[in-house]
Amino acid sequence: MLNRITIMGRMTRAPEIRHTESGKAVANFTLAVDRDHNRDETDFIDVVAWNGTAEFVSKYFRKGSMCIVSGRLQMRKYEAKDGTNRTAYEIVADSVYFGESKRDGA
Repeated sequence: MLNRITIMGRMTRAPEIRHTESGKAVANFTLAVDRDHNRDETDFIDVVAWNGTAEFVSKYFRKGSMCIVSGRLQMRKYEAKDGTNRTAYEIVADSVYFGESKRDGA
């Protein structure tokens, strides 16, 4: 079985980094990704990065940065504040790459 995904898009906000109680870094961000067949439609995809990848993302990326994320798709179920059951889909990033040169993104 294979669970591998690669997407390219722009960050909708600066990455939010925090640390777990055990000291592991975790960064959350969202990418706006256009659909190939229809540039008028955009998907907003949540991404979570851990440890060194989280530190890298928080140091070098900001709102509007173009980046390429490679990782796996994860589904989480949780209970919302209003008591309803919800499902969240996100990419757990293994690697994050620059999607444009510094000159282009400056």
